[in-house]
Amino acid sequence: MAGVKLPSLTPYRSIPLFRIRQIIVVASVVGSLAIAQQWGRNRQANRADYPQWQIDKMFERDVFTFARIQYDSYGGRGRGGGGWRNDFPDCDWNFSARLQELTSLQVDPNGEVMRMDDDELFNHPFVYMSNCNSMSMSDSEAAGLRKYLLNGGFVMADDFWGPDSWNAIKDQMKLVFPDREPVEISWDHPIFHIVYDLKVKPQVPSIRAWRRGYTYEYWYFNEPDPPDTDPHFWVYLDDNDRIMALMCQNNDIGDGWEREGEEKEFFVRYSEKVSYPLGINIITYAMTH
Repeated sequence: MAGVKLPSLTPYRSIPLFRIRQIIVVASVVGSLAIAQQWGRNRQANRADYPQWQIDKMFERDVFTFARIQYDSYGGRGRGGGGWRNDFPDCDWNFSARLQELTSLQVDPNGEVMRMDDDELFNHPFVYMSNCNSMSMSDSEAAGLRKYLLNGGFVMADDFWGPDSWNAIKDQMKLVFPDREPVEISWDHPIFHIVYDLKVKPQVPSIRAWRRGYTYEYWYFNEPDPPDTDPHFWVYLDDNDRIMALMCQNNDIGDGWEREGEEKEFFVRYSEKVSYPLGINIITYAMTH
């Protein structure tokens, strides 16, 4: 059903901090939703301020759960997990709410966090990693992720910028797949068109960069003449050419989920036009291939 149009969405601005518009889902991806996030960045996220819903009892054992990977950054576990918490938990809760509202999926409102060597990983067809340019995998985690991906799993890596970050991630993926190289997918790939037919190659800056007039996270590049700031989407394929891993270079897709209610212009330009359509496309592709 490629070509579905995302409805125009408007985040609520009234109290309570988060509210949700109930809709009836009549197809795999239709409807509308509005979630507002009216709070300063110094306030800790409170789950009670976010949309919650009940899972239909018929689907209690068949829900989609947004699963985030917890990893160590350079320095080991003693430093609290490092960059895996980037945009967490707002990003996860908002995107779960959007999936529940805009698709026919029954979605767990809370999501989960797990490590790559956790057996629980195999209960999830899709997992998400953020800001993983400083990731440091153990041997058991590399083996766990390899087993998960070769057995049908799908991982999306988001929010890393510039060649140095990409090279660091490739080095870590060499621990997972020593004999496989990433391949860049072209603009005509179904992942950009499978549900929402995106018109331009997606790129989402952090709201911090956008507020300063940039369409990319400039602090990862040498100014005033940075090299390649264009978005790139790299994949690791299995022996049957199935995508196992999608690496979104020069993108912060999760910021469009996390920060959607902070400024209307950012919401309209990035959250509703890029981050949510692309996220739904990726989930749909991962679940059907």
